[in-house]
Amino acid sequence: MADLLSTQLLFAALVTGALYGLTALGLNLVYGTMRLLNVAHGEFVMLGAFAAYWAFTLAAIPPLVALPFIVLLTAAAGLAIYRGLFRGLLRNPRLAERIESNSLLLFFGLSIVLQNVAAAFFTATPRALPYLDSIIRIGDLGMATDRLATLIIAASVTLAIVLFLRFNLLGLAIKALIQNREATLIVGIDVEKVQRMSFALGFGLAGLAGGLVSMLGQITPFMGFPYMITAFVVIILGGLGNLTGGLIAGLLLGVLETYGVALTSTNYRSILIYGVFILILVLRPQGLLGGRRIAR
Repeated sequence: MADLLSTQLLFAALVTGALYGLTALGLNLVYGTMRLLNVAHGEFVMLGAFAAYWAFTLAAIPPLVALPFIVLLTAAAGLAIYRGLFRGLLRNPRLAERIESNSLLLFFGLSIVLQNVAAAFFTATPRALPYLDSIIRIGDLGMATDRLATLIIAASVTLAIVLFLRFNLLGLAIKALIQNREATLIVGIDVEKVQRMSFALGFGLAGLAGGLVSMLGQITPFMGFPYMITAFVVIILGGLGNLTGGLIAGLLLGVLETYGVALTSTNYRSILIYGVFILILVLRPQGLLGGRRIAR
């Protein structure tokens, strides 16, 4: 029990929760504004991780320095995907009625393509970055600098996005589109611009999460699937389209996973995550923190 009350375990839970919240935020933005089920979200986490790895390996650019460029790169990729695959679907009323199922199939195909292209270029060999591996000690708490940097950046970016959505005019337009698409059209908001911004922001956040993940462990072309599943668990917990609920749910899942593994073993990590997912779908399908169209 003493171990469960340790600051070391709390720090690990906060790092995990902040990273999960950041990863899910990008997925929730895309779903909330356009009802697109982006099952390729994890592949963009993977691409962000490899971008950080190759920037460090080939050009000696530290991952923290490369992060802004990774965000721009993945955001640009998101815009290209929006223009090439989804803008026409969203504009067609008949196709828009089936947008969730259509997007699921399109993104699934995209995820398979990205996985196999990455495997062909990078091989399936796991890689890791020898970066920020020192320890900072405060009393009994020992913090690896890579995990401390991940916590600070993930929390700071998440706070910045929350403030952007609350106080910026474009952020308020994104919230309005999440809450009520028809009303957004009536009041004259440029829905096309908001959708582009949401796509770019959602994919950019996935790339940012991948850049942070590259500092924490091994990366492979097939690493994206667990992050995609975890992100979906988080937004189901928080309520589909509920951005604030998703952030809180990310922290809750990080705490549950960290303390659950501490009580059992790492072999039970997937059981804990999928078990929570199934329980929420059965007992409270609208999520722990509200309805599916709420953005706070």
